[in-house]
Amino acid sequence: MKIRIKGNSVRFRLTKSEVEALCRIGEFREETRFRTNIFSYAVVRSSRPGMQAEFTKDGVTLYVNEDRLLGWETNEKVGFEEIVNTGDGSSLHLLLEKDFVCLDRREEDQSDNYPNPKLEKEDMV
Repeated sequence: MKIRIKGNSVRFRLTKSEVEALCRIGEFREETRFRTNIFSYAVVRSSRPGMQAEFTKDGVTLYVNEDRLLGWETNEKVGFEEIVNTGDGSSLHLLLEKDFVCLDRREEDQSDNYPNPKLEKEDMV
């Protein structure tokens, strides 16, 4: 799972096996270990409407309504987006997406990523 945070925007990207685990088990969690602390991050199926995020002293959890996740592991839906009012006059932009193979052919292992539709179109030309 990858997380990208910029300003009031948080974007979660999941590989095929991570999406499958989320849809089957109802959650997917990871952690990053620092010298004295652990940062945890998770996507969790929920009965709450839409998507919501919670930040604690040691991590962030994205809650996604269970209806959105029905069949997501097998359908063509790329992801989900929600803009949440934070109650202080600002908003938090949440994105949950399937992770596609990068167009720039990075060195990282992308074998569990979804095929990139743009790459497939380029290969056909």
